[in-house]
Amino acid sequence: MRKSIFAVIVCLTLSIGNAQDITFGVKAGVNLANTHASGSEENLDGITSFHFGGTVEFSISETFSIQPELLYSAQGSVDEDYVLNLNYINLPIIAKFYVSEGLSLEAGPQIGFLVKAEVEFDDLSVDIKDEFKSIDFGFNFGTAYKLESGLNFAARYTLGLSNIIDDNDLDTKVKNGVFQLSVGYTF
Repeated sequence: MRKSIFAVIVCLTLSIGNAQDITFGVKAGVNLANTHASGSEENLDGITSFHFGGTVEFSISETFSIQPELLYSAQGSVDEDYVLNLNYINLPIIAKFYVSEGLSLEAGPQIGFLVKAEVEFDDLSVDIKDEFKSIDFGFNFGTAYKLESGLNFAARYTLGLSNIIDDNDLDTKVKNGVFQLSVGYTF
């Protein structure tokens, strides 16, 4: 795993070194989030929440760029008895391929750092952060459209790749899944 992370950092550094144009931006939007449990018959419903943060886009060519982001993301799920709230600081590294003027297809890995985990039921809120892993890995894919004014719109899905539960004795694996709709502005 460390070799893979090192390889990504080296490739990113080399790509950024060749960047022709660098733009900074901000973005915010709505999350349609859920947790998916394998080996469980419990059906969880998704929650509607939010995300916000900053972006930096390094243009490598007219059709390709790398866009690291730093986002605060509220995630989780709901069932009939409780609400699970998971808040992360996410760092996606997005490769953007421009298929036409302003329109891009996006994909890339993401690492998330758990900030808060709590469960709400019967007007009570209980901190359960110790029951979750502090790091979550995911993979993003989606599309975005950027206007000449700097205003941009994006739709993205983050597929959770790692088990977020910190109990290795359980047969159940729980992973995040988040669909994001964003509005942003680049400077």
